[in-house]
Formats: sequence, structure tokens, C-alpha cells
Amino acid sequence: MKRFTVAVAGATGAVGTQMIKCLEERRFPVKDIRLLASERSRGRTLNFEHVQIPVQVMDENSFDGVDIAIFSAGGGTSLKFSPIAAKAGAVVVDNSSAWRMDPEVPLVVPEVNPDAVAGYKQKGIIANPNCSTIQMVVALWPIHKAVRIKRIVVSTYQAVSGTGKKAVDELDEQVRAMVNHIPIKNKVYPYQIAFNCLPHIDSFLENGYTKEEMKMLNETRKIFGDNSVGVTATTVRVPVFYGHSESVNIETEKKISVKEVRELLANAPGVKLVDDPSANRYPLALDAAGQDDTLVGRIREDESIPNGINLWIVADNIRKGAATNAVQIAEVLAEKYL
Repeated sequence: MKRFTVAVAGATGAVGTQMIKCLEERRFPVKDIRLLASERSRGRTLNFEHVQIPVQVMDENSFDGVDIAIFSAGGGTSLKFSPIAAKAGAVVVDNSSAWRMDPEVPLVVPEVNPDAVAGYKQKGIIANPNCSTIQMVVALWPIHKAVRIKRIVVSTYQAVSGTGKKAVDELDEQVRAMVNHIPIKNKVYPYQIAFNCLPHIDSFLENGYTKEEMKMLNETRKIFGDNSVGVTATTVRVPVFYGHSESVNIETEKKISVKEVRELLANAPGVKLVDDPSANRYPLALDAAGQDDTLVGRIREDESIPNGINLWIVADNIRKGAATNAVQIAEVLAEKYL
């Protein structure tokens, strides 16, 4: 089996450390691994396959001899270093929003559009979609293939880990403060997140939507390869540490029954059906945390329209929503293209 030199950019961040863990868990054929980060991480080491690997400060020479570079270092860093890595001969799998809507960069969820990976040859870059988009399209793609989805209405309930470690710490500190009856401090979010819900993820646009909401529209259409699919989203930050939840309503071109939806999803790659209301079994963020499957349940007909279905979709936003999907893209590259 061919083995590859892999670089992880942003290796010390929450997603970067999970990328390293996923490479190890999924036994990706790594010949050599380079762990890259900013100056702040100089001197640190991280474990990979029981070996402590020194973290290197990323610069223009970091990608010489690298086959695959997996980035989770922020949009600005990716805009600067992804072309440098590609010029050095690496294929970049980027987790930021920097390249997602570039027409020359494929946007890939391996359970949905693995063949799009071939498009890396244009710029040497493949984009990893937004976390909330990934779990939704994994669940909806089998239905779209069967009966074509005309419209999607989605409300998300997104964990604070999607913002980063500082947000996780802020929720933890606020919960402790409330329990101990001391003043609440908020720095990461504009309002208290503990015991609260904030219908505000990313910045607001002129149309009243946030960037996060428009990402779900634009990315879903690009991944599905169908610009006629209507998508409207409301994205909400909730006081959960790990695991995004989504209430999704779809309108299909052809009628599909709940039974047929369950059968499709029971056999869909990357999907775990958790749908037995009589036994109080439905997807929970606590159950999704730490695993790679997208959990789907609460499947029922929308009785307000002829061809409507409601679903509840939950996934670990750091794993399937980011790290695991990026490593799966690398696996497609390794198996078919490199």
C-alpha cells in the first residue's frame, strides 16, 4: 500500500487535534506527518501513533515533499498558505470557508459527491463544507436521489465548540458562575450563552440572514449540484458543548412515505437511524459527541403540505462536521487519485 506524507495545519486547535486523532483511528496510510501551527505553539509536541511529534511553526517551506495538507487554521491563513502548499505539490483539504464557493475548488462530502474530488486538479485545493451543512446533506442526499428535494427549511441548534475553545470555556465558566450566584461575564458571544439561545451565528448580512445561514443555502446547492433546491435556514447557538442538532423540513417532488425514508436512511453510508418514539429513542447531542455517524430520527410526515417530511439530525460538529470529513476526503484522494 502506498503511504503518504501528510501535513496538518492548525494542528494544536480543537479541530486540528481531532484530525490527528482521526488519521490515527482510521489508519490512514501515513509515511510521515508534519504538525504545523503558529508561533504560539512553538515547542509543543503532539502524540501520533504513540510518538511525540514536535509542532513546527508554519512557513512557506513547510510543504516541501508533502502529499496531502489538511488545513484547519482559519480563512486568512488558508488564503495565504493553501496556494503555497499546492504549488509545492501537496493537495490541500481546507476546513475554512475561504475556498468553499470558489468555482474552481470542489466542495466535498464523501457520502454525497466523492467524484467531485477529481476537481482538485484545477487549483490543488479541496474545500471541506460547513459543519451544519455536512450533517444535513449526509442525511438528505439519499432522499434527494430517490424523490428530489424541492425545498429545505432548517433550524439549527449549534454547540459552542463550533466557535472554538474560548467559547467552550466561556460556557463552562458561566454555568459555574450561575450555580455559585456570582456575576456572569461574556466575551466570546454578545450575550450570555449559559441557559440561553442566541439566534446569531457569524455576522449579519444586508438581507437579514447571517453568513452561517447563507452558507447552508449556497453549500447545499453546490454539493448537490442543483441550484434549483430552495433552502432557508435559521441558525442558533445553544448551551451545548459538542454536537449540532437540526430540525429539518423538506418538500419533495414526488411523494415519499415515512417508511420509505427510514428504509433509505437505514442503508445510507454515514447515517445511523435512531427513530423509535415509543421507546423515547431519538438523536441526542450527547450521544453524537465523539462519533462519526450522523444520527437521524423524529421522522414524520408534514401534514401541512402533500409531499413534506420532518427530520431531526444530529452530529458531532468537530468530528463529522470537520475533522472526520476532511480525513475521508484524504482517503478518497489516496485511494483514487494519488
